Amino acid sequence: MASEKLKALRLDEGAAMPMDMSSMIDLVFLLLIFFMVSSHLIITQIDKRVKPPTAKNAAVAKNATGRVVVNVLADGSIWAQDNVELTSSEAIEDYIDQAKQRHDQASPQILTRLNLRADQDVETRVIKKVVQAAGKVGVVDVIFGSYVVER
Repeated sequence: MASEKLKALRLDEGAAMPMDMSSMIDLVFLLLIFFMVSSHLIITQIDKRVKPPTAKNAAVAKNATGRVVVNVLADGSIWAQDNVELTSSEAIEDYIDQAKQRHDQASPQILTRLNLRADQDVETRVIKKVVQAAGKVGVVDVIFGSYVVER
């Protein structure tokens, strides 16, 4: 009896078997949703009022984790990433310290960095003020924002 069924199947070898792709499409969408939800999005808001200087040897930083972004405008005003003006050295220290503590709780193995985006026309004493405030709270790695010039 089994041989008759096999013979019947062999006779139908030329017929194409339809393939159901709906389960494959479902799997692809599930994987896509999984990776979108599980990935960490790193968003750095760029203040358009800051016009950073250009540099021949500038390079794009590979790792964006652990950055505390501080913007210094041409008039010398200092702004946090979330558009809060930092008017004193104590305010700068508090902002950087709070950001550092949040980062240290989330991932203590990665060093917290100060991402200083200063305008090309700002005075050096203002930049020094921000760097010293960061140093007082324990942030010793500073990334200076600049535009890359073609070499």
